[in-house]
Amino acid sequence: MARIADIALIGVAFIWGSTFVVVQSAIEFLPPFMFNGIRFLMAAIPLTMVLFIKKTPLVKRSILYGIILGAFLFIGYAFQTMGLVFTTPSKAGFVTGLSVVIVPLFLFIFFKRSPSKGAITGSILAAIGLYLLMAGHSQAFNIGDAYVFICAFGFALHIIYTDFFTQKASLLLLTTVQLCTVGILSMGCAFMFEDPKVLLLNGVLGNKEVITALLITSLLATLLAFITQTYAQRYTTPSRVAIIFTLEPVFAAICSYLWIGERLGSLAIAGSGLIVIGMLFSELPIFAWMLKKMNKNHSVEVK
Repeated sequence: MARIADIALIGVAFIWGSTFVVVQSAIEFLPPFMFNGIRFLMAAIPLTMVLFIKKTPLVKRSILYGIILGAFLFIGYAFQTMGLVFTTPSKAGFVTGLSVVIVPLFLFIFFKRSPSKGAITGSILAAIGLYLLMAGHSQAFNIGDAYVFICAFGFALHIIYTDFFTQKASLLLLTTVQLCTVGILSMGCAFMFEDPKVLLLNGVLGNKEVITALLITSLLATLLAFITQTYAQRYTTPSRVAIIFTLEPVFAAICSYLWIGERLGSLAIAGSGLIVIGMLFSELPIFAWMLKKMNKNHSVEVK
């Protein structure tokens, strides 16, 4: 079952990585909060119907856990989508991927799990890689990159607490509530900071690119992806999920190159590579073993 869970999560990483370009295209017409609000509420509707059909008990604990997960997701998607207004899909993908490095850090802060030497080394490599990515990209570091960096913290917390909550709550109710929470928070921000009435009167929702983006992101990147992640995390660990999600920025860069011709310079490619290596160093046992062996050989040479 663990292997099936891993394969399913790889599929989720591909879906998320491939939708960076789709989302960026859509938010040219529909502002970030409005886009996320419609996207998540569309995804929540089928699950809500299933809840009522199955007469699933509305357990307070599951609802509370879903709201907490939804709040973390809202932070992640709100800042990621706002960031895509100003930065490129591939940069957004790699910066979002830094959540993998943040996971062991937060596990230490909130659950007192000491980070391994591999996690520390991985964090350093990823930080250097992020610097090279920004320095070597044709587009300099901007406010969009800062927004996406904040989103990485939201996604890191979501990965950690999904592992904790899925062991103690109804998965269907948990998934439904978190999607509803993101949708409601996003629509609230849309009415506070954007002008939805003007958008609706201008017929933006009739735009083919917007409709396509909403259908793809709501049905595939939200409904299917979060059902899969919530169920799969019962059979794996936060660290393993974080490793698998290192593929997301790789898929984002490939799709960005194929669909919109975005190219990374040699320095940016080197930086992206370091980010991925840093992510893997943080979690994969083989890298921890290599570090241990290197330290052992060094101590022998010193003697």
